[in-house]
Amino acid sequence: MSDFTRAEVCVAACADCYRGDGEKLASAFGTIPMIGAKLARSTFEPDLVMTDGIASTLANVLPVSSGPDGKAPPEPVVDGWFPFRTIFDVLWSGQRHVIMIASQIDRFGNQNFACIGDYRKPKAQLLGMRGAPGNTISHTTSYWIPNHSRNTFVEKVDVVSGVGYDRARALGEASTRHHEVRRVVSNLAVFDFGGADQSMRLVSLHPGVSIDEVVEATGFELEVADSVPETRGPNEQELVLIRDVLDPGKARDNEVKA
Repeated sequence: MSDFTRAEVCVAACADCYRGDGEKLASAFGTIPMIGAKLARSTFEPDLVMTDGIASTLANVLPVSSGPDGKAPPEPVVDGWFPFRTIFDVLWSGQRHVIMIASQIDRFGNQNFACIGDYRKPKAQLLGMRGAPGNTISHTTSYWIPNHSRNTFVEKVDVVSGVGYDRARALGEASTRHHEVRRVVSNLAVFDFGGADQSMRLVSLHPGVSIDEVVEATGFELEVADSVPETRGPNEQELVLIRDVLDPGKARDNEVKA
């Protein structure tokens, strides 16, 4: 690997999920996706909308961690009133792009973070449905998976929390109007849904990762693009932003080890 870490490659890959979105509400769950969204807003997607998580939009981009110098983070600069009722208007009109985490995901992008096993007597109770059904039907969704394994990339999810391409098609036009599962970023590689019948396809490998390693860690037959490049690393400007501005405390390394 070059002078950037695997975690920083994952940050850039998550930022690239937002490329071309313009003035959309960016939401991200997980440390690396949050840094990625802020990196996109700070560089190639300056019109992305970010909130304080309560009821305001922000004019500035806040870090996800503090540096070792103990310097206080910048104060949020509020530039708009964004109450809960307005957020739903944005969500239902397709003007949001969320990156969620998946405990299980299948080849068509059906996602589960509700429970493991039969829902009537689960082996493990997880988050539930939360906003996943509405998210996946109403606007663009991508996924972040920090530990790529056969337990996560499964042939069939135990419970459908987020809707994939096959189910959205079966539900009809009203469910496909804003439905888009754009990318899956794992700690090994990046995937889209350009395979047969909009199934998952390997599109890039993180530095130091082989196709065989990804196939071995995937529990379904994975389509592989004709040419699989290396996932890009952050450029010099992006590295400075990640290390000095957005995550000086290196919280990213807690999610993907350096």
